[in-house]
Amino acid sequence: MRRVALLAFPLLLAVTGCGDDYQPEQLYLATTPDCREWVDGSTFRLPEGVSVSATTPVTVKEGSAEFGVVYLVPRGGRVQFVTRAFNITQPKGATIAKAKVLSYYQRGTNNRAEMVEVITNIPALLLPVATAEVTQWRIRLGVDQKLPARFDLVLSDVIIDDERHPVRTFTYRWFPERKAYGLCR
Repeated sequence: MRRVALLAFPLLLAVTGCGDDYQPEQLYLATTPDCREWVDGSTFRLPEGVSVSATTPVTVKEGSAEFGVVYLVPRGGRVQFVTRAFNITQPKGATIAKAKVLSYYQRGTNNRAEMVEVITNIPALLLPVATAEVTQWRIRLGVDQKLPARFDLVLSDVIIDDERHPVRTFTYRWFPERKAYGLCR
């Protein structure tokens, strides 16, 4: 019996440590001081197969923009927002604007696109639909004031499996040659 216990103990330690191996990717998108490289999109992976992505914004009148953010949550997952704020900040600095939720919808990724209910309030908890392997939550954000030449979009930390996790800060800048704002690295 003692031999079985000695053999089972390392196996038990190995199994209990499996969930603790999550290491966040780079938390700040910009990797250079001038952030000159255009990026079409950026995905940040979280534990339990959850991810959040940001895409190139749509530049609208007088230097304002609309942003797309997509959360993917696999079946059985659960994501809770710490806050429901989407802040536009100076690079690693103070808040200069609060992005407004223009639309929000969810759908299973294996379902064909159909009419979906669009709401303007973000729920505090994202629960996947039972009929899909992965559910997407697509959030369209807008800022109607003039934005600076470079800024950050700061998303809320999330709680997954009762642990708080930071989410990547997405960096944007004005690209004069494209006459548009874009994600940059």
